[in-house]
Amino acid sequence: MTASMTGFAAHSLNLDHASVNIDLRSVNQRFLELHFRLGDEFRALEPQLRELINQRLARGKVECRIGLTMPPAATLDNGLNPDILERLAHWQADVLQRLPGSAPLSVNDILRWPGAVQTAALSQDALNEAALAGMRAALDELVESRQREGAKLKQHILDRLAAAEAQVAGLAPLLPALAAAQREKLTERLHEALGEAGHERLAQEIVLAAQKADIDEECSRLATHFAEVRRVLNQAGAVGKRLDFLMQELHREANTLGSKSVAVETSRASLELKVLIEQMREQVQNIE
Repeated sequence: MTASMTGFAAHSLNLDHASVNIDLRSVNQRFLELHFRLGDEFRALEPQLRELINQRLARGKVECRIGLTMPPAATLDNGLNPDILERLAHWQADVLQRLPGSAPLSVNDILRWPGAVQTAALSQDALNEAALAGMRAALDELVESRQREGAKLKQHILDRLAAAEAQVAGLAPLLPALAAAQREKLTERLHEALGEAGHERLAQEIVLAAQKADIDEECSRLATHFAEVRRVLNQAGAVGKRLDFLMQELHREANTLGSKSVAVETSRASLELKVLIEQMREQVQNIE
């Protein structure tokens, strides 16, 4: 299923007297880039968390936040960590001695200090298990979010693709008449330029000039690329880079079509194709 690189997920897992909160956000990025903001209790889990994300996502810039929330009642029951308090008191005395004008620590400052509030009721194993389980659930939500957005992007691309196919299909009935008109113009111009030159030379020049103006090959290649875009959009996994390459190929063929243009119809079709391809390319940049 086509997936966007943009998504969001939030998941909370309740424990005794606490909850583990996980937020995941992802945006566009050429490769997979991971950023973690973890509470002190979860820093050691980063390698495992990174592996879980690598298993589910292929591209995008992902920000992961994991924190522990404890209700006030649980905080009071657990009490304060005497080792941390003693260390803070020592540091504060040292600072005040060196900088007499400094403001002392407030109760709020102390309660917010990492590790100052004891969480002895929660074992580290329980916290780790909750964080990893919560990450798996959050990743499920993030993948679903990216797939929902990807479905919208896919439909947007398919709508533009159908319009581009219609432009090329509209040229097909005109090709014989355009080619005949071009040959007639070339014959007149070459007669004027070559004068009494041999008919064989004249015929050769007409054939060469007609070949340079023939757009049938470009139309065929465009149709082939259109079909490939549809096929890739229906593939599973990360298809963004493949689609980006196809957009480059489509743009190249549309440019060639414009450079060979000998009629208003082909010039107009080339311009419209470039607009549609650029609109598709903008959406492809969001696809994983």
